[in-house]
Amino acid sequence: MANILDIRRRIRSVVNTRQITKAMKVVSAAKLRRAQDRTLAARPYAQMLTNVLKSLVARAEIYDPETGQPKHPLLAQRPEQNVLLIVVTGDKGLAGAFSANVTKAATRFLESKAGKNVDIEAIGRKGRDFLRRRYPVARIQTRSLAETEESTEKRADAGERTGAIQITGEHVGILGKLDFAQARTLAESVIERYEREEIDSVYLAFNEFKSVIAQRLVVEQILPIEKVGERAVRLTEEMTEDEKKRAKEAAISAGVGLRGERPADEAAEKFATADVDYIYEQPPEELFRSLLPKYVGIQIFRALLESAAAEHAARMTAMDSATNNATDMVDSLTLVMNRARQAKITKEIIEIVSGAAAM
Repeated sequence: MANILDIRRRIRSVVNTRQITKAMKVVSAAKLRRAQDRTLAARPYAQMLTNVLKSLVARAEIYDPETGQPKHPLLAQRPEQNVLLIVVTGDKGLAGAFSANVTKAATRFLESKAGKNVDIEAIGRKGRDFLRRRYPVARIQTRSLAETEESTEKRADAGERTGAIQITGEHVGILGKLDFAQARTLAESVIERYEREEIDSVYLAFNEFKSVIAQRLVVEQILPIEKVGERAVRLTEEMTEDEKKRAKEAAISAGVGLRGERPADEAAEKFATADVDYIYEQPPEELFRSLLPKYVGIQIFRALLESAAAEHAARMTAMDSATNNATDMVDSLTLVMNRARQAKITKEIIEIVSGAAAM
C-alpha cells in the first residue's frame, strides 16, 4: 500500500490543479460572454447586407443579356481545378478536441478533392502546426496583418507549386484581438486571387457557433457566390448528445446563457421580398462591385467571430470536466489515504497487543 505522506502530496497536487482549472473555466466563461455578444451584434448587419443584395438580385439582371457573362467576377463559375481552403482553428490548447475536430473535417474535405490543386490558408496556431506536419509550405513572404507583434500574415508568392496541396498563407494570433479590418484584408486577398482566376472556388472550414449547446463543424463554400442569402454548406458535423449535455452543465455552473439566437428582424426580412419597384441611381455593375466584396468580407468575419466564441465555449466545457475529474480524484485519493491510515493504526494496535501478551 502507498505511503500516507505520498498520498497527501498527490492530493495537494490535484487540489492545486483543480484551482487552476476552475479559474480557467471562469476566465473562459467571461470571454465567452463577450465573444457571444460580438457575434450576435454582427448578425443584424450581415443579415441586412444579405437582404439588400437579395433585393438587388431580384430586381436587376445578374448576367449581361448580350454576352451572357456575369456582371461581377465573383458570380462567375468555372470548372473547379484550383481550390482555396481557409481553415479556422484556435491559437491555444486546453480546449478539448476543438481544433482537432476542425482539422479532421478539413482533412476529410481535402480527401474529397483528390486530383485537384488545393491552397490552404491556416488561421490559428493549432491548425497551422497540424497542417505543416502534413503538407508543404509554399515560398512565402511575411507582412504585418495587424498592428500587433504576434499577428503576422504569411502569404505565398505566385510561382511554381510545391505540391498538389500546399500551405499558402498563415495567420497566427488574430483571433484574440479580432476586428473587421483583418477579415477585410483576408477577403480582399481572396477576391483578388479569384478575379485573376488563380483559384476557381473558396471554402471555409470552421466551428459554427449558435449557442453553447448548438455548435457544428462546417465546411462552407463562399466563392463563387451561387445564390445570395443561401449558404452552400458542403460538409457538416453536429455535436453529440453527450457533448451537448456536458456543455449545458458547464454553462449553467458558470452562469452563461444558453440562448444564442436573437429574434429575427421581420422588417429586414421583408425588405428583400417587398413587392416594391426601386429606382437605382447606379448601374447594377457598380452596385455589385461595391456590395459583393463586402458580402464576402462579412462572411469571413462571421466565421472568425463564431469560431472564437466556439473556442471559448469548448475551453469552458473542457475546464469544467477537468475540475470535476479533479474533485473525483481527490475523493478517491482521500478514501485510499483513510484506508491506509486505518490499516496502519490496526497494525500498531495488533503489535501492542501481541507484545503485551508475550510478556
